[in-house]
Amino acid sequence: MSCSLRPVGRAQRAPLERLTAATGLFRPAEVAIAVELLDDALAGDDDYRFLGAYTDDRLVGYACWGPTPGTAGTFDLYWIVVDPDRQGKGLGTRLLRAVEDQLTTDHGRLVIVETSSRADYAPTRAFYERRGYTRAARIPGYYAPGDDLVIYLKDLTHGVLATATA
Repeated sequence: MSCSLRPVGRAQRAPLERLTAATGLFRPAEVAIAVELLDDALAGDDDYRFLGAYTDDRLVGYACWGPTPGTAGTFDLYWIVVDPDRQGKGLGTRLLRAVEDQLTTDHGRLVIVETSSRADYAPTRAFYERRGYTRAARIPGYYAPGDDLVIYLKDLTHGVLATATA
């Protein structure tokens, strides 16, 4: 099935919530945060940007990202969520590439991804590593005891802006 990419609108609020929960990875509070960020974006908050993947007008995936406050050209990639039935078929990669392309257009320099060390997140960590993201840090027990924060980054300038001086 073909997929189109376009912004996530108000009509996708409930589908986004169901899709996020359906992955089985996110705690209820995290699902609520995803919906809250969409609400903020729909209210005009430019700190959160959403791109949806649609099949026949049905939301089957999305990405959420935004600028990191107090930085020059650094962006946080908050979410990439893909319908479990569509995982492993290139949709997550397509969403990630679209976000990276937009960030390059927006003079983005670094992309930061925060994820979990839990075993069920191993495919997520491998996903980012296969797409050129570097593991930059690990903070033990960050999310919960035994659930570390794993931080990845990708330099969209291939080192050009990262080493430039002001």
